Amino acid sequence: MTRGATAKGRQPNGASSIFHGKDGRWHGYVTVGTKDDGAPDRRHISRKTRPDVTKAVRELERQRDKGAVRKAGQNWTLETWLVHWVENIAAPNVSENTIDGYRVAVYHHLIPGLGAHRLEKLEPEHLERFYKKMQDNGSAAGTAHQSHRTVRTALNEAVRRAHLTVNPATIAKGPRVEEEEVEPYSVEEVQRLLAEAHKHRNTARWVIALALGLRQGEVLGMQWSDVDFELDVIRVRRGRLRPRYQHGCGDRCGRKPGFCPQKINTRRETKTVKSRAGQRPIGVPGELMKLLRRHKEEQDRERKRARDLWTEKGYVFTSPTGEPLNPNTDFHKWKDLLKAAEVRDGRLHDARHTAATVLLILGVSDAVVDGIMGWEPGKSARMRRRYQHLTSRVLKDTADRVGGLLWGNAPAQAVGGSLSGADQSPVPAELMVHVARLGERRVPFLQREHAAEVVAQWSEDWPDRTAEVEEWDRGRWERNGPGGVREVRDRMPERTVVFHARALFRPSGERESTALPEQWSVPTWEFEFGAYTNRPSVWRTVRIPGTGQEVEANARGTDKVAVGAAFAEACTQAVDRAQNPGKYGDADEW
Repeated sequence: MTRGATAKGRQPNGASSIFHGKDGRWHGYVTVGTKDDGAPDRRHISRKTRPDVTKAVRELERQRDKGAVRKAGQNWTLETWLVHWVENIAAPNVSENTIDGYRVAVYHHLIPGLGAHRLEKLEPEHLERFYKKMQDNGSAAGTAHQSHRTVRTALNEAVRRAHLTVNPATIAKGPRVEEEEVEPYSVEEVQRLLAEAHKHRNTARWVIALALGLRQGEVLGMQWSDVDFELDVIRVRRGRLRPRYQHGCGDRCGRKPGFCPQKINTRRETKTVKSRAGQRPIGVPGELMKLLRRHKEEQDRERKRARDLWTEKGYVFTSPTGEPLNPNTDFHKWKDLLKAAEVRDGRLHDARHTAATVLLILGVSDAVVDGIMGWEPGKSARMRRRYQHLTSRVLKDTADRVGGLLWGNAPAQAVGGSLSGADQSPVPAELMVHVARLGERRVPFLQREHAAEVVAQWSEDWPDRTAEVEEWDRGRWERNGPGGVREVRDRMPERTVVFHARALFRPSGERESTALPEQWSVPTWEFEFGAYTNRPSVWRTVRIPGTGQEVEANARGTDKVAVGAAFAEACTQAVDRAQNPGKYGDADEW
């Protein structure tokens, strides 16, 4: 009678068994638990000799007793598990930006490099060799570290679900990332940036970044309902998401979705700030509130010039047609600003480091700093060490006057020379401002020949309207000029005529009649001073916000014939979009 056998010679239920098979090999069965359907989960082991199979059975029993036996089911490879995890587990439960990072790590790095490994056979050494190979092939240490964090998170979930007993990524040493010390911009550099920003559209966007340290998404997602002009407060509630595009042409253009002429954004524009610390009110200096009021007035003028091209969504910073700014475009505008101001190159996020450092210099309490920057209490000490820097003697010596320096109210000698403030003119005092008066509108230039050329071309286009050159001294223009110095032009824009076509369609696909002519043309400076498109034709369709019903077809461009052909394509898609909203992401059902 074998050990554990009953009087009748049978093993008790659930006991392990060993026997010699007809195939000449020794076989063992070990019960390690129950399957999902309630049946016993018995694992089979086969060896050539009885001692070998006995040893394997005893080892499996020890693993069972420690709870370290892998769950029965699909034989996962790293590739199949990562795909399942990223699409079915992570995607519904994390933010859009987070899942984008996961997908890059999974599909571009981990699956090509490690995907063929059986999940339970993956070892820490496999991961460490993979990280080294990534860096040898040119990937940054930060990229390799992102892959390490992603696979560690994915395999933690596999352990939690008993597909793995130990996560090899928690044992493997991740790539070492040297955190670069960020040098915040000095007072002089901030002054130059603020002065240059007054020459550009959306001036207040850069002042907010440098003065308040808001993140890019927080600034681009800001709406006028978040700005309280009575209390001088901005409330941070949401962040702008990076667009994610799909083809609107049926994948016929041969380009990537983001470069498709009829691309469709499949991602929502904003998301609510994820943490309670991130949703915060921020007190705004009076000078910045004045700038925001002027920005609102300028946006109202743009809305009137754009006419039916304007899409009202309530954003503070928009494109010339009312759409929220694309983060990628915003990044390139920041680089252009640095170049124009002759300030050293840096990340847009360095403006946030600069604002945090200014708060440190001013002696603002830690609790107030955390509230302004949107840091959670448990992480705030680490974040302050990371963002607040003392790298310049100038910053230390002007601790009691930095606030005044930013707005041009402190003595010039405080920073070792004369500086223009954010509310002062970037135009040298000895120069005149040459103003092209075009009807009731005045457009200022640094060069008289630019103003004269605009007046000549305006008179040719509209001989019945007033057009002349006026000379203003700088002080008079700053006090009385509409829009102030931020509109002074230092170059002559190209004269371009842009042709438009527009139509509205009801949910039935029936076209609505509008007072606006189907096609019209307009010189670009009548719409916005400076070309707003230089393409022969471009078209789009959009569901009109608020109604949830009508779909607009819009085409524009510098070539009238091409605009006509593009408009026909736009109308075809608009009819389809009106009748099938789910197909274009306008509704949940499809």
